[in-house]
Amino acid sequence: MYAAFMLFLFMCMTATTHAEHHQPCHSPNMTGFMSVMNLKGEVKAFGSFTYDATAKKLRFKSNDSQPTNTSQALDLLMFFEEGTLYEIDTKNQSCEKKTLQCTMHPLDIPDDATFVSEINSGSASILEEQLKLTMWKGSMLDNKGHYCMSVTSGCLPVNVFYFTEPTSFFISITDVEKDIKDPDLLAVPFFCHGQPVEETVYSFFNEFM
Repeated sequence: MYAAFMLFLFMCMTATTHAEHHQPCHSPNMTGFMSVMNLKGEVKAFGSFTYDATAKKLRFKSNDSQPTNTSQALDLLMFFEEGTLYEIDTKNQSCEKKTLQCTMHPLDIPDDATFVSEINSGSASILEEQLKLTMWKGSMLDNKGHYCMSVTSGCLPVNVFYFTEPTSFFISITDVEKDIKDPDLLAVPFFCHGQPVEETVYSFFNEFM
């Protein structure tokens, strides 16, 4: 697992740009599944997500049936334009409201990302056995880390590598559909209304540290 992460990181950092006209695309509305792993191969979280590309809202709910004792039980609702994150506990009808200082997240390419290269995953010669991807890289807020992400030609995210101190993450996106199946998931639950801001969260990724 560690070797695979290092190979992906090496590709991100050493690949050369073949065309200068590429501009970062932006993901559409999506639902799907997301897994977050660290370099030790530990699954920090696995679950479903719903993403509103227009309103910049994301709901992530971890799957309790994930067969690992390292996966965190999380239910997060993030409003990136507002810089607000809710940690939700539906069972106990409680939540914590936090402030996001960094609005970067794994489902969209930042506007200042640098194009790295185009790659064919699978077979470049067999149409049914290939996935054409573009790779992008850049720095995180205040240059405290770096990222490299791969997306399809339709700007659907496939995987993202975040290299930060003290922890690095590999995020994989699967079973993506280009719609919002349940808009209610992106609404603040009634029991969260009026909650004071309890603490500041540096970024989305702090929830997995």
